[in-house]
Amino acid sequence: MANRLGSATSPYLRMHADNPIDWWEWGSDALAEAARRDVPILLSVGYSACHWCHVMAEESFSDPAVAALVNRDFVPVKVDREERPDLDAIYMKATQALTGQGGWPMTVFLTPDGLPLFAGTYYPPVPQGGMPSFTQVVEAIAEAWQERRDEAVGSAAAIRAHLAAEFVPPPVPERTDVWQLLKTIGDDFDPVHGGFGTAPKFPLPAVVDALLVKGEPGSLDVAQRSLEAMARGGIHDQVGGGFHRYSTDAGWVVPHFEKMLYDNALLLGVYTRGWRRVPDHEPVTRALFAKVVHGIVGWLERELRLEGGGFAASLDADSLDVRGVQHEGIYYVWNPELLVDALGEPDADWATRIFHVTTTGSFGDGLSTLQLRGNLDPERLERVRERLLQVRQRRWAPARDDKLVAAWNGWMIDSLVWAATVFDEPGWLKLAREAAETLWRVHWVVPAGSPEGGGRLRRSSLDGVPGQTEGLAEDYGAVALGFARLAGAAGEAVWLKRAQALLAVALDHFGAPDGGFYDTADDAEALYVRPRDVSDNPTPSGSSALIAALRLVGLLADRPALIERADAAAATVAGMAVAAPRFAGSAVLDLVVADEARTGLSPAVAVVVTPDGDPLAELARATWRMAPAGTAVVTGHPGTEGFAHHFDDRPAGESGLAYVCRGTVCFAPASGFAELRSALWSRA
Repeated sequence: MANRLGSATSPYLRMHADNPIDWWEWGSDALAEAARRDVPILLSVGYSACHWCHVMAEESFSDPAVAALVNRDFVPVKVDREERPDLDAIYMKATQALTGQGGWPMTVFLTPDGLPLFAGTYYPPVPQGGMPSFTQVVEAIAEAWQERRDEAVGSAAAIRAHLAAEFVPPPVPERTDVWQLLKTIGDDFDPVHGGFGTAPKFPLPAVVDALLVKGEPGSLDVAQRSLEAMARGGIHDQVGGGFHRYSTDAGWVVPHFEKMLYDNALLLGVYTRGWRRVPDHEPVTRALFAKVVHGIVGWLERELRLEGGGFAASLDADSLDVRGVQHEGIYYVWNPELLVDALGEPDADWATRIFHVTTTGSFGDGLSTLQLRGNLDPERLERVRERLLQVRQRRWAPARDDKLVAAWNGWMIDSLVWAATVFDEPGWLKLAREAAETLWRVHWVVPAGSPEGGGRLRRSSLDGVPGQTEGLAEDYGAVALGFARLAGAAGEAVWLKRAQALLAVALDHFGAPDGGFYDTADDAEALYVRPRDVSDNPTPSGSSALIAALRLVGLLADRPALIERADAAAATVAGMAVAAPRFAGSAVLDLVVADEARTGLSPAVAVVVTPDGDPLAELARATWRMAPAGTAVVTGHPGTEGFAHHFDDRPAGESGLAYVCRGTVCFAPASGFAELRSALWSRA
């Protein structure tokens, strides 16, 4: 049996290389093999950090008897959803339509040309709780294909017609009441536990970002209480920094323990911007948010940074206990005895109280996640955290998915730049630059004989080798945004040039007739429907990612046409923002900033000119800390080139000057904080 997954650029696929199931990667070869053999396709979609994916792999995919049935009656195809979110999206729509729910592992049976016949998620090895076994499902689909094929194919065609409508954006509203959108989000706020909705509860960083824009007390209170609740909850790794995927309960106590780069990228940004909104007379909250920011970057640098720059995709939820048995979350939980062993009696007694570790436990088997309670002694807390981290690192750590995903690194670059400039951390700016250099060097693939700008972006890479999957709309948008943000902070025009190259490809290949964007390029592999999802999932939609990048690049490069293109695309996502604002936070954020513009606070360009172009000069940091949402900040020395006219005839003065222009209105150069604040917040 051929080992087709052993050289894949996905660690998740490599995990299945030695299964007795004869897996194929998705592609024309697999579809052609199904057509040649006249058998259906078994499509299994998962990802490295997925707990139930590992369970099903151990229970069913490693079983030779199950493999014999699958190999005989199907062409089995394994897909990493993080490499192929386009495939994941269209077949998840099918799964949800057929079953009323979705999740991973996703198990879909297809015709040889890729139409869904039947779908589900996890199947156990034996029937349980009314759920059929995986073997029963496999045998039933094989029998239906052999005995009732016309009926099965007819059903698949009907599903296709239904799902095509699922990727049509909601209609553009005649009028959008931004205050009503914010009220609708506020109505979903959990006043007891913070956050939105009920269990399972997700962080929703874009929604929180939207609530921060106007500075209105009610929205600010909802945003800050949500950020504080997550920071104190079990979803936040109180010892090592960073956040887990989501909370299984309404109170943020017990998370699903996988740690994803994309969650932490977006949360790093929103905690940085949230910190900006906390007044000086609330030092406990300011210190808490700052600690979250430093913790995310510390974890990122310690556990996700790849050799050569850039960041790995995730850490698994599962790891080994002291007996060598896999358990979800076991790496992160404690009981009073473990705290005594690690800290000694006095500190352990204190830690059990402030981390709410009880003898009964919050997690199971007398073990507890760590939650942060009360106002604390920061020096003692830091000492205890450091000791617990040292002890925890002796445990078997969760596995890491070393795949580098373009979009997720793009969002992390953007957030690292924000955090570096707000918190005066030059090392974080260096991390952002190294990640950007890796993306350009590895993921921007230029055919032989083409100019540098004639390349295309690849979705993912492993060990410096780019995968074959072309970048999606979110990859182009997120990477362009990160590059442009880095260009502005560092005053390095090469990154702005590269951001424009990315957007040129996106505009050429992803545009939709209504002015919006598809998720896949027009020359990408044809699927049964071209995906176009304008709602946010854990990350901004591809359309919203491109809108944000177009706006920032348009301001920095003084290209109004890009901003006009963003406006056209924004109209196509506004319907989703109105219909379901909690699930379209990025679109709501864009609408709130646009509403500010209608009252005279349109996005400005803030040019900080210092004698040496120091990106973290005091005036530059003050600009990042005070600038309204949507502002494009660029720092450089006098005569810096590559940013349109922004540095023309603009001296630095003795210690730096800031020049703020809102459209055609430019305010007096500012050298002090009061003048700077006035210029940044003056309406025109």
